[in-house]
Amino acid sequence: MNANPILLQRKYSRVIEKFAERVNITLAEALDYFYRSELCRFIHEGVSDMHCMSDDYLAEELEMEYEGRYADN
Repeated sequence: MNANPILLQRKYSRVIEKFAERVNITLAEALDYFYRSELCRFIHEGVSDMHCMSDDYLAEELEMEYEGRYADN
């Protein structure tokens, strides 16, 4: 991964905020979910340059992962 760590943290915060709004959960819940998600792992590992995707796209991907994980509950 070639992303600047500070810029990446700022991106994380924007994505987490958008994700929390989309699924109507608290920022704390969104933060906890994000850091346990596959999306976070993909970004951290530099898979497909995920960190270059838009904040809205990443929030949507996170929402789909969240809904898939909690669809049965």
